Amino acid sequence: MSSSANRGVVFRGAGKVAVESIPFPELALGNRQCQHGVILKVLTTNICGSDQHMVRGRTTAPEGLVLGHEITGEVIECGRDVEFVKIGDIVSVPFNVACGRCRNCKRGDTHICLNVNGDRAGGAYGYVDMGGWVGGQAEYVMVPYADFQLLVFPDKAQAVEKILDLTMLSDIFPTGFHGCVTAGVQPGSTVYIAGAGPVGLAAAVSAQLLGAACVIVGDMNDKRLEQARSFGCEGLDLKQEASMPELIESVLGAPEVDCAVDAVGFEANCHGHNHAHEQPATVLNAAMEVTQAGGRVGIPGLYVTEDPGAESEDARHGNISMKFGLGWAKAMSFHTGQTPAMRYQRQLMQAILHDRVQIGRAVNVQTISLDQAPQGYADFDGGAAKKFVIDPHGALA
Repeated sequence: MSSSANRGVVFRGAGKVAVESIPFPELALGNRQCQHGVILKVLTTNICGSDQHMVRGRTTAPEGLVLGHEITGEVIECGRDVEFVKIGDIVSVPFNVACGRCRNCKRGDTHICLNVNGDRAGGAYGYVDMGGWVGGQAEYVMVPYADFQLLVFPDKAQAVEKILDLTMLSDIFPTGFHGCVTAGVQPGSTVYIAGAGPVGLAAAVSAQLLGAACVIVGDMNDKRLEQARSFGCEGLDLKQEASMPELIESVLGAPEVDCAVDAVGFEANCHGHNHAHEQPATVLNAAMEVTQAGGRVGIPGLYVTEDPGAESEDARHGNISMKFGLGWAKAMSFHTGQTPAMRYQRQLMQAILHDRVQIGRAVNVQTISLDQAPQGYADFDGGAAKKFVIDPHGALA
């Protein structure tokens, strides 16, 4: 296919993103051909909360990075070695770039692939320190290892009809679900989820899908708490002057839950009268405090090795004041790291297609154009209780 126009959302320094012309993707990895890849016309691509960490200047992301790792698209070109994905297929792209060949991929740990990042295990599209892959907040994008990576939707018309739910399969829905699975959520569980942003809301609806008896979501944003309550969760306003056990007891009649999920990460604030003060370990410490002895904490919230915007010197280098002794004394388990999205995509797709879950409604989807992406970033950072989905070609208008 001959080259044509392409535009994408580009990081231009702290607080700045711009929609710019970018190269049309090629089936190439540097100077060598990528015949196991495909080129996609991007149908939907989402703004993720983790993108905001870069845009706020809280990572070492370089200027010029094309953003976006939540991608759903239509295949318009296939490399010679692609056997099972066809032109015209509508597909979900797991945000983890993964080769399918290394020992980690072979055991299902696609989030720590050994062959897609020269600096560390694990790669992702359009993200700092994750291999330099071009992001998908664009009109077109190249995806390697297509036969292994891509989830092909079985019915094209049905995929288009449910696209605002299916677009969540690239990251946010598997990430929320992974947080709950690793926390040990099961039928009858009581669950505390820290954060009512999109990942926290995805975790909350995932906990319900897994059969939790009571899902408690804590946040300081009233609109986001209202969104959590809209589909049956208990909302905790963390601006209240009360300890975390007291807040949990106000809902359950007991000061602890069976398990907890940290959907906030390192840009966390204290609760109560100190809620305007940043404390990157506060969510982890609260989770240890309110989770039963022997319980588990799933941590899909992002923690970084370098945070230029941190308030303390230790936190600037990823060192946070976690009360690890408390977790040790309570014999707790913690599960960290990126989500292996492929592990959950097919099951969650089936739940969507068979109307078992309405993830788009849970996270309060709002579609915007590619040109509206900078405003979407600003609105999200301003506390909007929405999940912004970019429609690069105006197909959903």
